[in-house]
Amino acid sequence: MHPFFKSFYYAFKGIQHGVFAERNMKFHTIAAIGVIVGGILTGLPKMEWIIIILLIGGMLALELMNTAIERTVDLVTEEFHPLAKQAKDLASGAVLIFAICCAIIGMIIFIPKWF
Repeated sequence: MHPFFKSFYYAFKGIQHGVFAERNMKFHTIAAIGVIVGGILTGLPKMEWIIIILLIGGMLALELMNTAIERTVDLVTEEFHPLAKQAKDLASGAVLIFAICCAIIGMIIFIPKWF
């Protein structure tokens, strides 16, 4: 296999691992499916679909990065270290901030259409 295509293969393996093995990634994937179904049933206009797709893609990508950071920290040290804890907490904090932003934007898009 050509190295260029191998990089796609490995990237898809990473996504597959995240979706099927990581609890938080499973949650975000199920939430994304729910939002997509809700968007279809609501009949979102094109611009709102673009926003939703960007939010879903960003959330899933950020969750994968968080998992990669956690794995790297775990690989470097098995002992408790305050900086290792901070690195993991900071990465998960970034995910939380983006998740809150996604939820707020989702409410701004969906609530006026439902009520």
